[in-house]
Amino acid sequence: APVAAPVAPGVAPGMAPGMAPGAVPYGLEDIRDKKRVPLPTTDGTGIYGFDDALGGHHGHLGYRWDQYKRMRYAIEENEGGLEKFSRGYEIYGFTETDEGIWYREWAPGAHSASLIGDFNGWNAGSDPMTKNEFGTFEVFLPNNADGTRAIPHGSKVKIHLLTASGEWQDRIPAWIKFATQDPGAIPFDGIYYSPPEEERYKFKHARPRKPENLRIYEAHVGMSSEHPVINSYVDFRDNVLPRIKKLGYNAVQLMAIQEHAFYGSFGYHVTNFFACSSRCGTPDELKSMVDRAHELGLHMIVDIVHSHASNNVNDGINMFDGTEGQYFREGPQGYHWMWDSRCFNYGSWEGMRFLLS
Repeated sequence: APVAAPVAPGVAPGMAPGMAPGAVPYGLEDIRDKKRVPLPTTDGTGIYGFDDALGGHHGHLGYRWDQYKRMRYAIEENEGGLEKFSRGYEIYGFTETDEGIWYREWAPGAHSASLIGDFNGWNAGSDPMTKNEFGTFEVFLPNNADGTRAIPHGSKVKIHLLTASGEWQDRIPAWIKFATQDPGAIPFDGIYYSPPEEERYKFKHARPRKPENLRIYEAHVGMSSEHPVINSYVDFRDNVLPRIKKLGYNAVQLMAIQEHAFYGSFGYHVTNFFACSSRCGTPDELKSMVDRAHELGLHMIVDIVHSHASNNVNDGINMFDGTEGQYFREGPQGYHWMWDSRCFNYGSWEGMRFLLS
């Protein structure tokens, strides 16, 4: 169905409080070099030159192209362009300024929310969040008197929500960058990941030049060990990447990088879309693995899942604010019975921001 642009985005366009123009969060430094994505200006018929059979579907393909163009122009007008729109992580989730930490979460169906975690003794009354007219909750946590962050690196966090159904639920933030599972425990916990500067991995090697031909080795880090264990980013870096290079490949396609509570899903039941799988290590260990690949001249392709999400309501984003339709289609169209998963609503403005980011 056609998608209408919102009256205004969920927060002020492009606003990331406390961030200097052009600044980006830790771990995403390379997007500074991204170019503005040009708006579509053609009639979309050029694709027919690749396959004569497509001409028989020109009516429907033309409709889809028109919808795409309308949405692109709406994003340009309301958000300042597709590239800026796709940087929702500069606004949502946890963002740091010199003065403290902002936490924002889009949960339009929820009635109230507060941030809880190790840092405040899991007290739901300590850090209540305010909700704006677009359904975005936010809270600011100023630095401690000694200048340290209010939330220590590595500590557990969740959002305490009064959902649309009137139930109180504790959920992992949708934009969390790291989530872990305690030994012997079933649920995952959101982790505030912001290591000290001296512990942050710094890239040393540029991306390899574009090859004339790609020779892709598809890999699953967890399943790559010679031993009956879940392998780590570090072991893959040190022992598997050199073997891939020696075999003559010039690119590695990595499966199951996004966090997934059910390991048997091979990573296709994603629960935390902005977090790398903690079974294999930390975000900084993943960065070191990618850097080693670049050192070896290997391109790294990450297999990202955008089509559906885990049905898990404890660890993922399903029913996050208590409604079926926050990120997903409602009713049968929102449920993939063969995968037991939820299907995204690509017509949702904030859903698009989430997936494009």
